[in-house]
Amino acid sequence: MDIYEQITQEARTAAAELLEQAGLRPGQLLVIGCSSSEMVGQHIGRGSSMAAAQAAFAGIWPVLQEKGVHLAVQCCEHLNRALILEHADAEARGYEMVNVVPQPHAGGSFAVTAWNAFSAPVAVEAIAADAGMDIGGTLIGMHLRRVAVPVRLSVKTIGQAILLCARTRPKYIGGPRAAYREM
Repeated sequence: MDIYEQITQEARTAAAELLEQAGLRPGQLLVIGCSSSEMVGQHIGRGSSMAAAQAAFAGIWPVLQEKGVHLAVQCCEHLNRALILEHADAEARGYEMVNVVPQPHAGGSFAVTAWNAFSAPVAVEAIAADAGMDIGGTLIGMHLRRVAVPVRLSVKTIGQAILLCARTRPKYIGGPRAAYREM
């Protein structure tokens, strides 16, 4: 198996496990930050690889589509970590759209891949996702709902990039007398 087949397989497994463990339902939003450089063994931002990004996207996107989970893809710091998502998702959530089109070295290869795969892609500056996948240390935390909980998967890396995942939950409020529902 070559590196790109490996990336696709690891990404597919990770996405399926995350959706299951996070309990994501149709219509919920998953944010992904992905360094194609890290997947191929380079430092983040130093070895952008469209082939690696496309391989990871090929593993993840069909899993999300099958489950009805919506996707937001974080761009790199050169676009201030803007996010690429479908126009309908941005509009339904009331996200303010911005005018930018990601490029491999200004947005990142994974964002370009998502832009090209989506039917009506747009960029927004901020979201509040229900869960997230950080491939290669892209720092997606700012795009998650306020209480993020780590999710441990069997997949620890995609290619050579470290994989960290999270789900979110509502805040616990009320103090020692409060009762809570299991989420």
